[in-house]
Order: sequence, then structure tokens, then C-alpha cells
Amino acid sequence: MESNRGTVAELVAARWGDHRPGLWCEDRVLTHHQVASAAAARAALLRDLLPPGAHIGVLLDNTPEYPLWLSAAALARNAVAGVNPTRRGPELARDILHTECRVLVTEPAHLPLLAGLELPGVRVLVTGGEEYDALLAPYAGARPDAAEASPRDRLLLYFTSGSTGAPKAAICTQGRLAAAGRSLAGQFGVRPDDVHYVCMPMFHGNAVIADWAPALAAGAGVALRRRFSAAGFLADVRRYGATYFTYVGRAVQYVLATEERADDRDNPLRMGFGTEAGAADAAAFERRFGVRLVEGYGSSEGGAAVQWSPGTPAGAVGRAGPGLVVLDPRTRAECPAAVFDGAGRLLNGDEAIGELVNQGPNPFEGYWRNPAAEAERRRDGWYWTGDLFCRDADGYLYFAGRTDDRLRVDGENLAAAMIENILARYEGAHAVAVYAVPDPVTGDQVMAALAGTFDPETFTAFLTAQPDLGTKMAPRFVRVVKRMPVTATNKIHRALLRREALHCPDPLWWRPPGEQTYRILTTQDIETLSPGDPTAR
Repeated sequence: MESNRGTVAELVAARWGDHRPGLWCEDRVLTHHQVASAAAARAALLRDLLPPGAHIGVLLDNTPEYPLWLSAAALARNAVAGVNPTRRGPELARDILHTECRVLVTEPAHLPLLAGLELPGVRVLVTGGEEYDALLAPYAGARPDAAEASPRDRLLLYFTSGSTGAPKAAICTQGRLAAAGRSLAGQFGVRPDDVHYVCMPMFHGNAVIADWAPALAAGAGVALRRRFSAAGFLADVRRYGATYFTYVGRAVQYVLATEERADDRDNPLRMGFGTEAGAADAAAFERRFGVRLVEGYGSSEGGAAVQWSPGTPAGAVGRAGPGLVVLDPRTRAECPAAVFDGAGRLLNGDEAIGELVNQGPNPFEGYWRNPAAEAERRRDGWYWTGDLFCRDADGYLYFAGRTDDRLRVDGENLAAAMIENILARYEGAHAVAVYAVPDPVTGDQVMAALAGTFDPETFTAFLTAQPDLGTKMAPRFVRVVKRMPVTATNKIHRALLRREALHCPDPLWWRPPGEQTYRILTTQDIETLSPGDPTAR
């Protein structure tokens, strides 16, 4: 039997006998020892229900049961498929059946989601009731045993979504998750007396890999928020003494949109770690709360990662490590170095922006039962991230969006992420998304969705004053939304924005060709843009 060294099971078992508080959720507090004991009981149940390697689905909010079942699966050598509770009907059934879950753990609040679904061969366990307690009772004396676990055991099947097709279930083994936890704990100096606040959904890789795993590796505590709440963020942080949190997508913007108070900096947070906050929001967060946000980049599948380090230029994610290159996906040639002018404007985006590729060894472990998607990621023996970047002469990488976010305006390639960073400075903007809509003749036009307040004259003056806004970057269309549409993981729902284009219920403004100011876009404007304009249909 292969050594269990470097497994999540080993980290779980190490907490046996540790009687410090280790898990908080609302009014419930468990010690590290109680967590290890409860995980051992669930692992013993799993051993009676399933063979090693079998999969369990977890359809839960962020309750204590979630980390308990993750820990139990590690001990029993099973894998957890995180099931997204925002999926419905056939799509939800597809996720459960595609990952071949033989047991599904859920809670009473989510039972209506399962009503009418055909899930042959799936045993449903409902947490929190007498029947559930009776099921676990015979295993109450179990001790955590990590002896049989292997670093190569599958532990996570977490869904990653693209703009098209069904979500793909990325595989993460015990060895990769344990290594990620130890690496992040070391990078950020996580201590046993730290408390990690987990407010992002645990069915997503961010919360488990970047928040729960480093806490487990360091013996730190974990505080759970059932579902993310911007209004409850600071109160939770103070209540639990949280020192670290992770975020994805628009979460930081939602926190910044809450009412500012004079005592906001009175909090125990040491840092936040995540993606997509943007330079302007990160600076605003640090000013208001006294907390540094560390922006990192890591593909959900683990195939490439970029770490921020001191000296990283503003707007850059970090320096490219060994094997990381920016390639033209058509020619496979490396893109020229990005050239910026004194104002920070990218001068050669057309040739400098390409796809980030890892040509070196990487821990990508594939997708469950999806060879086509796996082949798309693994081409020429390399890992293709599907993300756009440019790289400067010093090796620093700048995120430019997903490959689906590329815009081509008047023959020039533009990066949505770079335009968003500029528009985020607009005083009335709480959140901004930039995406392409078809040009009536050829290529694309720039469209922006803006959550906040919009004044056409102020916005026009703002654009004119931005030294790094290129001549093709100014939005042709502006959609003013009350709240930015987001996915279940708080990422902007770009596919929905692109699909709705000019046909949406929100106010639309546009800058007609040859004009400098914005005016309301009418139905007649849409109909007369061009008979061949796909957005006018």
C-alpha cells in the first residue's frame, strides 16, 4: 500500500485530540477534535455503504455538514461531487448522474429541488433529522484512520462552467488538495490561531482549495457563512475573529457597496485572497477596511497558476513562472512582449494578447468522463488555460479575460478585462462588465453593463479624461442595471449579457457613430442600426 503521506485524510486525522474551537457556523461551535470525530463517524458509514473510489454528491449550503463530509470522504477514500443548488430539473439530475454519485447528501431546504427527478441508484441522505441521527449513531465511537488513503485517491469532482455546453467535472486528488493547502498556508503564513472565513459556496473549488484546505493544513479554524451576504460580512468577521477570507467575482464589490461606517477598519482580518476584484476595488477595500487583498490567478483545473509577489506592477497578476507562455492560439507562436505607454495604455494589444499556456509540468488531473474537454485543455502536450493574457518585457502577466471575452473592433483586438479596469474608476460604477456585441458590418462593438448611477455627460467626460483608454475602447453601448447578473459563484454572468445584447429590460444608452455623447437607445434605433445586425433581430 502506498504511503498516506501528503493526503487530506492525514490532515483530518491529525486534528484528533485537538480540543481548541475549530469550526463555527451561526450559533454552533465544534472543536477540532469533534470535527475529526464526526468525520470519522461519517467515514465509517461510507465504508459500509460504498467501496473505495465511489462518489457521493453533496447538495448543501455552507453548513458544518459540508466540511464533515469532505473530511469523511478523504478518510473513506471516496470522492465528493459538489452539486450546485442553483441548477434545476434535468440539468441538476444530469450533474448528479454524470458524476455517478451513489449517495447524495442534502438538507431539507433543498429537497424540493429533487422532487420529480429520476435518480436511479442514488441513495439520498437528508441531514438534520432523527432518521439521519439514527443512521450515524452506530458509528459514534469511530476514530479517524488515514492509513489506507493514497495521494492518488480522487477526492473532489468540482464543476467548472464555460460559455457553452454542460459543466465539466474537474478531478482533484487527495495529494493535489493537500499540496495546495500546504502551499497556500506557507505562502500566507497561516497559523493555528487563524480563523478562515468561508463565505463563498463550498461546491466551488475556490472555497475548498483556497480557504478550507490551507486552514486544515495549518490547523487553523474555519467559520462558515451559509450563503454569502455583503451586509453580514463585517459582522461575521468580527463575531468569529476571522483573519483570512477568499472571494471570487463580484463579492468584493458587493461588500464595498454596503454603507460605510467610521469603524470599518476595526476588524481582525489580516488579508483576503481571490480573483477578479480589480485594482480599483482592491485599493478601495484596503482604504476602507485596512485589509490587503491579494489577487492571484489559478485555473480551476489546476493546470496553471500565477502568484503575486512584491514589486508586481499595478494591473499585473504576477510574474510568469517556468513553463508559462502567452501564445497565439492560431499559430502556436509566442506573442511579442506587451508595450505600454506612460499612461499605462497597451499599445500593441492586437499582437501581444494571446492565450496563457503551461508548457511545463502541471497538476491538471483531467475531467470526469469528458475526453473531448480534456483534449481541448491538453494540446501539443501543453495545458491551454482558455484565458487571455499579455506579458511585458520583464515577464509580468496581465489578465485580459477569457478567450470568449476577446473583442475585435475595427480590426483591432481588445481585452474586455482591461477595459473593465478602466471603467471601474467611474465614480457612479458599483460593478462593470464589458463584452462584445456584433458590429453591423464586421467584427464587434464594445458594450458595457454598469451597475450604479449613470449620467451621460459625466460618463463622457470621464472617458475623455482616462489617459489609458484606447481609441477603440470606449463603449458604443451602455446597459445600466440595478444589480449585475451573476452566477452561483458570484462571477458575472457574461453569457447571459452577451445573449441578451441590446434586447434587455434595462435602460440602454449608446453613442452613435461620429458622435461623442451618449443618448437613450430606442427600439427604432435598434431596428434601424442595420438590416443585417444580429442584435436587431
